[in-house]
Amino acid sequence: MRYGEDDRESRNVEDRRGRPAQGFPFPGGGPQIRIPVGRRGGGLSLTTLIILGALMLLFGINPLDLLQGGPGGGFPDFGREIQLPRGGPIDQSPDRKGIELPGRGERSASRSDDEIKRFVSRVLADTEDVWSAVFARSGRTYNEPKLVLFTGAVETHCGLGAAQVGPFYCPLDRKVYIDLSFFDELARRFKAPGDFAQAYVLAHEVGHHVQTLLGITDKVQQLRARLPESQGNQVQVRMELQADCLAGVWAKLTDQNNNRLEPGDIEEGLNAASRIGDDTLQRQMTGRVVPDAFTHGTSAQRVRWFRRGFDSGQMQACDTFSAETL
Repeated sequence: MRYGEDDRESRNVEDRRGRPAQGFPFPGGGPQIRIPVGRRGGGLSLTTLIILGALMLLFGINPLDLLQGGPGGGFPDFGREIQLPRGGPIDQSPDRKGIELPGRGERSASRSDDEIKRFVSRVLADTEDVWSAVFARSGRTYNEPKLVLFTGAVETHCGLGAAQVGPFYCPLDRKVYIDLSFFDELARRFKAPGDFAQAYVLAHEVGHHVQTLLGITDKVQQLRARLPESQGNQVQVRMELQADCLAGVWAKLTDQNNNRLEPGDIEEGLNAASRIGDDTLQRQMTGRVVPDAFTHGTSAQRVRWFRRGFDSGQMQACDTFSAETL
């Protein structure tokens, strides 16, 4: 990716590296939206969607609210192109109460942790510019998330987070959490090196923040609480694939406005998406694939939805919840 010394770094970065963390693991806290290091996923048949719709109405949830991000909501209509700020600080919205993907190229080859920090800070700044413009065009305000860098374990409003779970988003404090060593794991273990693979990881988690602001996260959590685990997993898959699609939308818009992408960048992102599909990870870890246990989607699905977001550059293309096939 093309970044220079004049490119803005986000002010929304908390560096907690080296600090001890206390508390209890995630199960004692709230929900986190992790990057896919693989477990559940799958597609919903039309019959299942009808059943889910009936269940939602039974429990007082309007299915359109889930797709639209709340009563009277909906994805902002922002068209194909947006002119974004080109450097310089932007106003920060106050942090309010609130509610997964790996990738760095081999760090040992050329990049220190501080260089990686500068890189992710610039990527985060680009996500702020893109989503602020998208939300403003539809009359909304984009409240920027915080990015927390940590080592080993970290305290969050969702509980104690460990580096082993990979990057994650906590909707309760509206923060993205990353242990930078995960980027090394992505390159070595998952064979997905490259700076755009790192950017894809961060953009995916920021996609979950966009979902939270639009009300989608709350709707999904409410629905999952009322469904059997396997059906709840299928809803979660659609949410994760939507975050992949939103990452693709961001990549398209930031490149249109800042000429960020270099040859091979999108291929790095697609490779990362493919390497962390539920089916691929399950096959690597256990030698078999269990679709009922998917939570993020297959490799093919993740690639398809990221590509759909990038090709369209439009949030409306990311309606995974009404798609008959994923």
